[in-house]
Amino acid sequence: MLKKIINGTLLLPDGDSFRAGQADLFIRDGKIAGIGTDLSAAGTANDAAGENRPDEPCEVIDASGQLIMPGLINMHTHAYMTSMRNYADDVDFQEWLFGRITPVEDRLPKEGAYWTSLLACMEMLRTGTTSFVDMHMFHEQSARAADAAGMRAWIGRGLVGDSLYADDNPRFREAMEEMDAWQSDRLHFILSPHAIYTCSLHMLEQVVEESERRHMLRQTHLSESLTEIENCRAQYGGRSPVEVMRDVGFLSDHTILAHCVQLDEKDVSILAESGSSVVTNPASNAKLGNGFAPVTAMRESGINITLGTDGTASNNTLNMFREMGLLSLIHKGICRDSTAAPASFVVSCATTHAARALHEEGRLGVIREGAWADLAFLDLNAVSLFPNNNILSSLCYSANGSEVDSVMVAGEFAFRHGEYPGIDSEKVHFEVQKIVEEYL
Repeated sequence: MLKKIINGTLLLPDGDSFRAGQADLFIRDGKIAGIGTDLSAAGTANDAAGENRPDEPCEVIDASGQLIMPGLINMHTHAYMTSMRNYADDVDFQEWLFGRITPVEDRLPKEGAYWTSLLACMEMLRTGTTSFVDMHMFHEQSARAADAAGMRAWIGRGLVGDSLYADDNPRFREAMEEMDAWQSDRLHFILSPHAIYTCSLHMLEQVVEESERRHMLRQTHLSESLTEIENCRAQYGGRSPVEVMRDVGFLSDHTILAHCVQLDEKDVSILAESGSSVVTNPASNAKLGNGFAPVTAMRESGINITLGTDGTASNNTLNMFREMGLLSLIHKGICRDSTAAPASFVVSCATTHAARALHEEGRLGVIREGAWADLAFLDLNAVSLFPNNNILSSLCYSANGSEVDSVMVAGEFAFRHGEYPGIDSEKVHFEVQKIVEEYL
């Protein structure tokens, strides 16, 4: 059925930035079919939506007083970690990872990860996120949750060890089984070696070969802490993690690198030349005491910078509006420059830059004909946004996520007026609380 959204304010692309505009929005088959006053006059709508059908049934959605913006894209998280929210705080990174988080991961049951991942989807939808890139530890549970929630996701099984094909390491086999079972227009899969300190160089080379053979994206954690840098240089002849990844062929325009906090000038140059995309995670990196990624230097070098929350064990939220505000304020302070990390750049990191990293440019993170109708509806009369002096600035500096009224993925509401059409919220809370009481 055709959907027509009327009376809303659209956040439309404007070169490298955005502009607010008043126009009707037409949606058909999950995609934006036209923008304008009527479908036949909406630019190239007929090309995007198929032949014009004047007698087609049309659902009209009144968005009076609302901003309709591209759904946010959380480029790095671990959705299953919601049970560990506020569980491992105020400890150093090594204690956090190996003393607190890993032991809980080893205890959690597979089925439990479905409920904790579904809770993560609820939080992301509630705060305007329509797509996420996940690195998980529990076979099929992230895919099950994203599918149940109606979200779009790029999902990767965390890979560790010496070889992808070792008999005692079934993770790669599980990852391929998961992809075969769940791949769809909304669910995609990405090869995800955990980090340079949990994977051998041989395994990383195997990941490169598999990702190129299967035409898959690849992601990893990289240069997150000083300890990682020091250990890598000691183990690999003085080379930084970035240099090691370059030498095994891991870096390319199909590569997504989470964190990249501890980079020197040479590392930045290597990443820029490779075409790799970086996901900065300001809240997680600050909270774990790892520092801040050199975002300004990376931006000036031409690196595609995106934004993610990381998991709730380290953030402790999945709220991309909070992350956008932190990204801008932190780097203005670090640079002592109030023009650093402006709102247009920050919102782009969470939308168009993310789409570029996912090779979905023009189809995600933007309101334009032919793009997926992944949309967030914000209340422009919310006290945190009113008055609407500068809508783009308000998204970066004022919004906190509570302004989100509804969220649409592929033209269907996954969150509407505070309710989740596809999720039994009470059941999710009950199951997650049970997990916490038994395993934490």
